[in-house]
Amino acid sequence: MADNMTIKELQESVDQWVKKYGVRYFSELTNMACLTEEVGELARVMARKYGDQSFKAGEKANIGEEIADVLWVLVCLANQTGVDLTEEIRKSFEKKTFRDSTRHLNNPKLKA
Repeated sequence: MADNMTIKELQESVDQWVKKYGVRYFSELTNMACLTEEVGELARVMARKYGDQSFKAGEKANIGEEIADVLWVLVCLANQTGVDLTEEIRKSFEKKTFRDSTRHLNNPKLKA
């Protein structure tokens, strides 16, 4: 696995891993449930590190691990539904730039 992989390479690497070690993808609905679970795990860690909750004995602030787990399942969903994430991210930048080019700059709530 390359240190600096592209999104396309990430999609290909996840696909190869699933086919070699995971046998096959879980169903789309199962992966959606897994994504929800992973986001919940990330939320739990964020609430403990940045919010008002405290860590229980043995818990740690493994934010990077939890974000990677969310990304993994998102890539699985993209792969199994035929989504080219590189293209979709490009389109998302285009959409957000067109829609929000001045909105955030002019938002008084975001002024320092």
